[in-house]
Formats: sequence, C-alpha cells, structure tokens
Amino acid sequence: MPSHAHPAVRVGHVHLRVADLDRAIAFYRDALGFRLVVDGRTAGVDVAFLAAGDYHHHIALNTFETAGARPAPRGHTGLHHVAFLFPSAYELARTVRRMIGLGYQVDHATDHGGSVAVYLDDPDGNGVELYYDRPREDWFDPEGRPVLRNERIEIRDLIGETPD
Repeated sequence: MPSHAHPAVRVGHVHLRVADLDRAIAFYRDALGFRLVVDGRTAGVDVAFLAAGDYHHHIALNTFETAGARPAPRGHTGLHHVAFLFPSAYELARTVRRMIGLGYQVDHATDHGGSVAVYLDDPDGNGVELYYDRPREDWFDPEGRPVLRNERIEIRDLIGETPD
C-alpha cells in the first residue's frame, strides 16, 4: 500500500548554486524583497540565507563550487524553476514593479486559471516563478475539473500600468 505525505508538508526552502553571492543576494533581497537572515561570509562560509517573515530561511545561496561559473546551457536537466506564492495580486504586482524599477527583466506573465504567474530568470539563469492563487472556488469548473489555462497576459496589465 503506498504511503502518502502528510497534507501539512510544504516545500521549506530552495538551495541554489550561484556564481556571485553579492549579485544573487541583491536579486533575492532587493528585487524580490526577502530578508537577509545570515551572510555566512562573516564566518568564512560562502553561503547566505534569506527569508520572508520570521521563517529561518526560504532561500539558501552558495558559491561552494560555482564562484564565477556560467549558467548551465538550455536543454540540460536540473531545476526548471522555483516558485514563490504571493498572498495577493496586489503584493505580486508591487514586487514586479519594484523588480522592473531595479532593471530586472521579466520574461512573461501567464493566466493559468487557478493562478496568475510571472516568469523570469535570476542573475544565474535559474528560473523563477512569482504567482498568486485565485480563490479556491475558482480553481475548478462546475463539473469539478481543474481550470487549466496557459494564456499570456501583458505585464503592464498585471501591474496596473498603462503603456507610455
């Protein structure tokens, strides 16, 4: 009989290999808004931990074997993306506006039905998804089937900006 994970199990953190710790910290701290909890370099360890709220860490970054390295080429196995769930459309839009203001490029935004997501790469080429969930009652159609879409939406519509 197969065993099942307890329903309270969640993804606790993602640990990424990066080429430049300062550059990666700047992205996750300044652009995405995570709090720098630990900079291990103060203890001689090339690692950093960042978190939202009072959690010990949601993101770990290290350059143990990758300082100065190039991102893996497209088409290789590995992490597709890490996804960060925002509590609301407002908080997602606020973060995307900040990122764009700091000069980070957003690839695209997609309406998935039950959620709306923004996709981009971090400075090391790691895929990042930022998203919010619609209310649970909107996740399924009247027959109980998941509402699945893959419709591109304009970033400016998502963040409430009008074109110049």
